[in-house]
This record gives sequence, structure tokens and C-alpha cells, in this order.
Amino acid sequence: MTERRASNRRVLGVVAAAAVTLVAAATALLAGGIASAGQIGAMATTAGCGKVPTLRDGTYTIQSGGRARTYILRLPGNYTSSQSYRLVVGLHWLNGSANDVVGNGFYGLQQRAANSAIFVAPQGLDAGWANTGGRDVTLVDDILRTVENDLCVDTSQRFALGFSYGGAMSYALACARPTVFRAVAPIAGANLSGCSSVSQPVAYFGIHGIRDSVLNISNGRGLRDSFVRANGCTAQNPPEPAQGSGTHITTNYTGCRAGYPVRWAAFDGDHVPLPVDRNASSSWVSGEVWQFFTQFGSTSSPSPGPSDPVPSASSSSPSGPAACRVSSTVNPWSNGLTANITVTNTGGSAVNGWAVAFDLPSGQTVTNGWNATYAPLSGRVVATNVAYNATVAPGASVSFGFQATHSGNSGAPTAYTLNGATCTSA
Repeated sequence: MTERRASNRRVLGVVAAAAVTLVAAATALLAGGIASAGQIGAMATTAGCGKVPTLRDGTYTIQSGGRARTYILRLPGNYTSSQSYRLVVGLHWLNGSANDVVGNGFYGLQQRAANSAIFVAPQGLDAGWANTGGRDVTLVDDILRTVENDLCVDTSQRFALGFSYGGAMSYALACARPTVFRAVAPIAGANLSGCSSVSQPVAYFGIHGIRDSVLNISNGRGLRDSFVRANGCTAQNPPEPAQGSGTHITTNYTGCRAGYPVRWAAFDGDHVPLPVDRNASSSWVSGEVWQFFTQFGSTSSPSPGPSDPVPSASSSSPSGPAACRVSSTVNPWSNGLTANITVTNTGGSAVNGWAVAFDLPSGQTVTNGWNATYAPLSGRVVATNVAYNATVAPGASVSFGFQATHSGNSGAPTAYTLNGATCTSA
């Protein structure tokens, strides 16, 4: 713990010395904003699925925006192209580096991931993320395109986080690429890397110290509130710990659009990336961020390609039911409806983490829901467990529901599956 706190103090010293640079960069960026607003096309899995990969752990150089840029790649130890993986982009602080992000285990998430995610650490120009003309957003676009052409990524499970200037850049990615990143977690960030306004929802987890002497906590509150509005959450002033308490308080906003939660953690501390509560032996940040990211469902497993070995019968795989049964009740009105769904695990083993997929009739769109998160909101929808109802024992049931609009067809959902297994109707 002494070494970790010493490390935090060293980071604080570097960032504090660079505070004037940050403010100057912010002034220039807020005037210019991001020039490029193009989006990467979304799909379930990437071109790298089923291919023999050429990328390995290491540092790579890529041409982006007419100049050479670098990034560090870390793959799961048991990587196979027959499985699609989460992808996490970790962003360094001002005067930090991609090597620093790798050195702290991508803010502690790499160990939490337990070989379930691909990690990328880009290197900023001038050891920062000025994002002039959108150049750093373009860099991330180019890295993702390169990585996903070679490796198997679940494109519904991309995430970004960073500390200080890296937090600012993760916020800029959420602002500029809301259909690319499923969730972001800025730590002690501010609007320094460009974002004129947030127009689309992205799941958001903001973390900030109440005694931040480099980027005042008001900066973090401002970033948070922009996504409180975009995600349709109920505005509030969440509680924050008292000075000297040595604690942190995490708040989940209510009323948010289904699948787009906002979480806020304020801690009694200064400008550090991995705060530690008093008398604790390690930081709480990695555990809470990883839980926030992984609530959106497990990665999928496409069929192996011709060049990829088929896993043996002894290979581990996500737990799932042998069978499932579904009942549903729909209560419609003129242009809306509510649906209540109950799924029973009729298999012989417990389900630990569930994703129920179903087809909504044409013209229906989910507007909010309960006891699950929902994405996308029309067509083939996937309802994913929340923390308190992730486990379903054999013979037990889980219930959830949603409200939706419709354009005339108020029929019930069809074609249910539970973790990929087809369900029967009750």
C-alpha cells in the first residue's frame, strides 16, 4: 500500500506541474472542438473472427492523420479467434505514456478481466490528448480498424477509461463516438479534449476527488451531468464524502434510459488515478469500473473459422441452461405498451449471468425497462441481467419488463433465447 500511495503521489506531482498546460489546451480545444464526427460501422463481431491472428502483445506503429502514431496491445493469454472479446482502451494522463497505463494494468482492469478482454493503450502526441482537429479520435478509429480486422472483438462491448487528460479523452470518445463505445469511465477528467455538446447516450461512470487540486471536482460534475441529460436520467445532487473521511461514495442515477446508466463516485482525496479508502489495502476503482463495464452482457462466440481449432469438449464455456421456458404479458394502449416477461431455467444447472434475446414486432421501440438492461431498443433486443438478479437456479425464474412505443402492432415479443438456448413458450 505504501508503494501504491507513493506512485499516486508521483503521478500527482507530474500532473500538478502540468496543470497550466492543461488549462491552455482546454482553452484552445473548446474554441475548436472536434472536426471529425464520422462513425465506425457497428456489427456483432469483427473481420478477425475465425482468422489466424498476426497481432501479438507488443508496441505497434500505425499511420494516422498523415503521421506515425503508436499503441500498445495486450491480448488475453488464451486468445482464440473462435471467441469474441471485450475491447478496452486505456488512456494515459498528461506527461504520462502508454507504458504507464500498461504498468498499472490498465487501471487495474487487466487482472479483473481474467483473459476476457483485449486491451489497447494509445500514445498521445506531446504526452497528452489535445485532439486538435479530432486527430486523437481519428487515431482511436484507426487503431480499432486495424485491431478488429485481425482479432475477434465483440463490437457491442467496447469501453474506454483514463485518468486526468486520459479521462478527458475518454469523455471526448463518448461524445464523438457514441455508437462505438458502450461505456466510458473518466477518472478526474475535464472537457479538455474537445466536445461541444453531448447529443447521444453512452453508459457513463465518472470518478473524481473532492479535494482535486489540479482539475476541480466541478469539472467532473459537469462531464457527468452532460450524460445525465443525454441518458435521460433524473437530475440530482448525489452525496459526496466529507473531507477527512477517507472514504468514497458511489451513486447510481435513477430514471435513466434502459441500457444507459450513469454512475458517480466521489472520493475524499486529491488528483490521483487509483484512490484508496482509509485502512484499505487496495483501490476500489478497478472493481467498480469492471462491474460497471461487464453489466452489459457477455461476449458472444461465433463459429470457428477454417483456420481456427475447434475447442475440445473439456474447454471451459459460459454456463447456460439445458432448456428454458418463457411467459409474457403485454398491456397495450393507443401508441404504447408494457411487457412483463418471466424466464424459467428448466435446465439442470444454475445460470450465472444471463442474456435473454427476443424479436420485437416491427414498429416497437423500448423506451425504458426494469430488472434488466436493454440493447438495442428495437428489432432483435437483448435483455441482460443487473447485479442483483444474475443467478437463476435450476427450476427458478427471473422476471423483467419494459415499456415501448408502437406504430400499430402491439404484439408480444417472439423467438426467445437464453444465453443462446432457444426457449419454449409457457
